Amino acid sequence: MDNKELNSPHVNAIIELALAEDSAYGDITSHALIPPKQQAKAFIIAKEGGILAGVDIAALIFNKAEPSIKTIIHKKDGIKLKTGDNIISVNGSSAAILKAERVALNFLSRLSGIASKTARYVTEVKGTNAVILDTRKTTPGMRLLEKYAVKMGGGQNHRLHLGDGILIKDNHIEAMRQQAMSLTDIIVKAKQNAPAGTKIEIEVNTVPQALEAASAGADTIMLDNMNLEDMRQVVELVAGKAMLEASGGINLDNVRAVAMTGVDYISVGAITHSVKGMDFSLEFESCK
Repeated sequence: MDNKELNSPHVNAIIELALAEDSAYGDITSHALIPPKQQAKAFIIAKEGGILAGVDIAALIFNKAEPSIKTIIHKKDGIKLKTGDNIISVNGSSAAILKAERVALNFLSRLSGIASKTARYVTEVKGTNAVILDTRKTTPGMRLLEKYAVKMGGGQNHRLHLGDGILIKDNHIEAMRQQAMSLTDIIVKAKQNAPAGTKIEIEVNTVPQALEAASAGADTIMLDNMNLEDMRQVVELVAGKAMLEASGGINLDNVRAVAMTGVDYISVGAITHSVKGMDFSLEFESCK
């Protein structure tokens, strides 16, 4: 994530909302126990291995909680962590560090979990031509950051939003069939009405539909929940006419077999919608 993305109004709004959610009524524990001027040094530590994502966001969260807090980033996003790695050092008001602690850890946990799971899929298809893509199955409000985490794990982004490309799904097709339009008619109409230079992708679930879509000029054909044999057949018959994307029912147990059919892309909703967060902890420097 570059500085422009990091300081975008959208990302800042997400962070401010998360901080407000956690401290809307104040931190009554710290207020009751910690003198306002007390200073501390703390570290965020990886409690397990995985791929790091969100360290710059964590630093920004501490800064928004208290601008005088100083952070030093020790590990960059996208690297492989091992248990015990020191991610970031935080220096400043004890109470402010505690105010931001859980919010920073939540972002790190979620984004690093996504990056780590993505990396597992990328590793599974290594040596094939298949590219792992994400989907729009993201946490509401968190899409920009979660898709960033996918990139840190070695995946690529599909559409960021509905205006980011034409993808004709099954319900679009059903709606157009009410106007007695064939698959070919639908693709032709999309091409006529799309903004200049826009690629057309369409979802199919049978070999004949894939062949019709290719003949009609679809740029990418999504093979939805298609079995391996049908995928191989489509690859053989359509190769060079359109890009092919496998989707639906993809998991770590079958992703390599899908990649071996020769498809160009494999979209996996699970890398954002079914993720176990990576474990981090914040620890104050011991006073001896």
